[in-house]
Amino acid sequence: MTLAVPCETRTPALEIVPLGGLGEFGMNMMAVSWGDTLILIDAGVMFPDPELPGVDLVIPDLAYLEQRPVKAAALVLTHGHEDHMGAIAHVMRYVDGPVYGSPLTLALARSKLERHGLGADIRLVPVGPRSRVSVGEVEIEFLRVTHSIPDALALAIKTPVGTVVHTGDFKIDQTPLDGQHFDIHRFAELGAQGVLVLLGDSTNIERPGFSGSEYDVVAAFEELFASTRGKLVVTAFATSIYRMQILANLAEEFGRKLAFVGRGMIEHAQVAQDLGHLQVPPGVLIREADVRGYPARQVLCVTTGSQGEPMAALSRIALATHRHVGVEHGDRVVFSARAIPGNERAIDRVVNHLARRGADVVTDASRHVHVSGHGSEEELKLMLSLVRPRYFVPIHGEFRQRSRYARLADRLSSGASWPSTAIIAENGDLLRFDGTTGGIAGRVPTGRVLIDGPGLGEVADEVLRDRRHLAEDGLIVPVIAINKQTGLVEGRPDIITRGLVLEPNADELMAEAARIISEVLAETSVEERTDRGLVSEKIRVELRRCFKKRAGRRPLILPVIMEI
Repeated sequence: MTLAVPCETRTPALEIVPLGGLGEFGMNMMAVSWGDTLILIDAGVMFPDPELPGVDLVIPDLAYLEQRPVKAAALVLTHGHEDHMGAIAHVMRYVDGPVYGSPLTLALARSKLERHGLGADIRLVPVGPRSRVSVGEVEIEFLRVTHSIPDALALAIKTPVGTVVHTGDFKIDQTPLDGQHFDIHRFAELGAQGVLVLLGDSTNIERPGFSGSEYDVVAAFEELFASTRGKLVVTAFATSIYRMQILANLAEEFGRKLAFVGRGMIEHAQVAQDLGHLQVPPGVLIREADVRGYPARQVLCVTTGSQGEPMAALSRIALATHRHVGVEHGDRVVFSARAIPGNERAIDRVVNHLARRGADVVTDASRHVHVSGHGSEEELKLMLSLVRPRYFVPIHGEFRQRSRYARLADRLSSGASWPSTAIIAENGDLLRFDGTTGGIAGRVPTGRVLIDGPGLGEVADEVLRDRRHLAEDGLIVPVIAINKQTGLVEGRPDIITRGLVLEPNADELMAEAARIISEVLAETSVEERTDRGLVSEKIRVELRRCFKKRAGRRPLILPVIMEI
């Protein structure tokens, strides 16, 4: 096992630079270059932690691409999850060539590009399993893998010094819902021919055994359908298309109408139906606006919000503020997704609100209602045994996952006919392979870029973002006191400002800001006021809109909610 120790630099050489995805879950992005030919693999985002107020997305720092004399010759997307293609609109300025991906992946990417006004100018080239494309002296072969979303692909990148296999996200589902099996035979053929480097998904290395099939959740859902007397609400990721199919089939079997709820869920379901990945039985699908027109026992809602996002559909359902869907005694809400680390508190808040409504809440802790899309330890062992790489670089995950996978690789290859060297790299490490030697040869600029707003606005990090806001637009701290027992507002909101120049209409603008806060609180139910995250977000959004419109400023707004 090799840590970040530079190796001797040789030319010509294959260079691989992870720009994101090593050391975190998300922001997956890799640069592979031979000579002047640069290929980017994935363009992922990561969702911000709660301590990054006002930040919408986090993407990899692209300084390495800015410094290169030529743009990337191609961008290859392994699958349609946000952590692998959510940053495509921010990356395309560095790409002077096609975007390759499966039809579903490109359909999801197209809608994201169009929202940024970029779709018409970008060549999206659909590819399928076992197809090949040439980019300069490099050939890319696409391999079928199974994952929690259809149309997922791994890559075999053939260069003059050897083949690089990039697994993408994968598990080995032996009974895939769509009948599209993991291409074990082709991985074995590549291993027999000789693989220089394996870049392998490490996410679930800490889980023993196998991850299991998407079919494994059917039995638990059958029991839930049979025992639920009221409305059944299932929350999952909007990309959980296999889960949607299972639920659509069960809705028909148990005589329920199916409504997709939430913008993301509706959009992804429509794309999946258009491409044939989701087939809803005739007469089952209804609009979310029609839910109230059916008896609760005849309705199934599939919604966004499994991570407790304050403005997602499930959060609004839990607070009884959704226009069309509500829950009450006798209804059941099922969380059919894993909790992303860091989201536990937000999810707990939503569960508590649902419980107040009288709903029965089911999670994976009590029923087998979710199965991971990433391979567990035995599947990761099998991948190593199939590919038998000369060098192995664990990717996707924090250090503990990648180091554990590297130790596993050392044990498997020790004494075998395919001795392998495991390299634990970090984001920004430059790996060089010249056919004779390979390892970490240096560093390139890397880091995180924070995205604020729906456009392409970027800030380097949270410190720079705060400094820019403070220097240019100042700081506003609305202070609101809420009675913890009654949920009522105590006294008038105070507004503290620092570094904010609002002359000549400062008094008028501050009075309007106070009025806006009062209106937001008046329109917020007593129950909602006890959710400080939700109240803070509402106040921040409305004040930012006010100051942008009235003063042309975007001050840093940090609401302080005090419970007394």
